[in-house]
Amino acid sequence: MNTPDRLYPEQAWVRRPPEATGLDAEKLAAVGQSLAENANGQPYRVIIIRHGYLTAEWSGDVAPEEQLPLASAAKSLYGTMLGIAIAEGMIRSADDRVVDYYPEMMDVPEGYGPKPGRFAREKDRAITFRGLISNTSGYMKPGEEPGKVFHYQTFGMNILCHAIATRYGYYDSHDPERLPGFGRLVEEKIRDPIGGTWTWGYTNFELPPQARIAIFGNYNQIYVTAHDMARMGWLWLHRGRWQGEQIVPKAWMREATQTAPGIRANCPEGQWEYGYGFWTNDHLQLWPSLPCDSFAALGAGNKRIWCCPRLDLVVAQSPGLFPSEDESFENLLRLVVEACGP
Repeated sequence: MNTPDRLYPEQAWVRRPPEATGLDAEKLAAVGQSLAENANGQPYRVIIIRHGYLTAEWSGDVAPEEQLPLASAAKSLYGTMLGIAIAEGMIRSADDRVVDYYPEMMDVPEGYGPKPGRFAREKDRAITFRGLISNTSGYMKPGEEPGKVFHYQTFGMNILCHAIATRYGYYDSHDPERLPGFGRLVEEKIRDPIGGTWTWGYTNFELPPQARIAIFGNYNQIYVTAHDMARMGWLWLHRGRWQGEQIVPKAWMREATQTAPGIRANCPEGQWEYGYGFWTNDHLQLWPSLPCDSFAALGAGNKRIWCCPRLDLVVAQSPGLFPSEDESFENLLRLVVEACGP
């Protein structure tokens, strides 16, 4: 059921015209026109949710219902799942050492990592779940002490996923296909409760034949529709709540969508733009022209889910059009924000 002050979609989003959600219809139409004029044959799709209604949707050469890889935007789902695992007592604390849950992470000796010089080192025993989800772990990175350096990476996130899934009995690094996997856990804990339709599968970079892929590889790729992305955003926008149920702890969601404390303590101010799997704007480093309470899931190919609690607004894009992804997306969002009025 919907709470009195919040509207959530059932099987499909309820559609309302822009003016019914407080958006300037003319300004919003200009956004759609700009997308169409600049596409030049490139596929794109954008969906806007405000006050719980689907109020605008544009696409070119790709259907809204087509499932496309979420790429690194899936890391926001990983952060969401970590909050759930802690709340359910499967992980005691975000500051627990990961090796105590997934000792296999250290079984990557020199020559068995993703590239020369990349292997598990003794320092990596100190890596915490908080370090992994905030991309400050330094896993297999020479010269990067755990928690000290912001370095965006995929293999550390894979370790996070496998550690959580192993704790739930969903992953076995000795035989990854034997158990359901982290992707199935995300379906059960997040997708199904919010009525999503996405699917998943393992993907990997091109790695040396001897690389211990089952330990640090097997990225959990999520395949989503544009409407699935909007559902994710609506869950995050409302701090993990969905139709009266707190799926993710509110306090965790609030912390996850602000710059991580380790980044603030150890990194230059220009890097104060990442939380727990989410890109953040609380210090106006990421999008200076956009509201400071906004945050997003971002992935390669302009796969983006932007949330702004103050405006009760979600904008999902997959894929986008422009080669300069960050600048073009900020320009798109600025036009949408302007359509919201004063």
